[in-house]
Amino acid sequence: MSPFVVERRTPLPVAEAWRRLTDWERHTATVPLTRISVLTPPPDGVGTAFVARTGLGGAGFDDPMRIVRWEPPVDGGPGFCRLEKTGRIVTGWAEIDVRPDDSGTGTGADTGSWVRWREELRVWRLPGAFDAVTARTGRLVFGRAVDTLLRGE
Repeated sequence: MSPFVVERRTPLPVAEAWRRLTDWERHTATVPLTRISVLTPPPDGVGTAFVARTGLGGAGFDDPMRIVRWEPPVDGGPGFCRLEKTGRIVTGWAEIDVRPDDSGTGTGADTGSWVRWREELRVWRLPGAFDAVTARTGRLVFGRAVDTLLRGE
């Protein structure tokens, strides 16, 4: 497996950071050559399923995922989500953790948020010798995705 972690601080309130990070279809604009399709009706929660289709033209692969833990923030408290990757090509999991941040990134009573995106993945038929490269690539790609989503682009 190729584990990686992306951590960010943002002046956004917890609820807004959570909303932006769990707007699955918006991830399409942040991950190159990937389109996200949500397969279940809103609202999101345990059992929500979606597919990230990565490819160019007819060549590509699907990365189906399902939410197995869903704890949205309440009254400025933390939020946590765990996704399980259920496909044949990419397996593993991802966790999104959003917490209040009192390190001074916010203004006034709003303390801002601390975000941690943890992921562990394996790509079918890719030898374990490539785990470090896969983790480094994941950190770069998802770091950019988190930055873009938190900026609201």
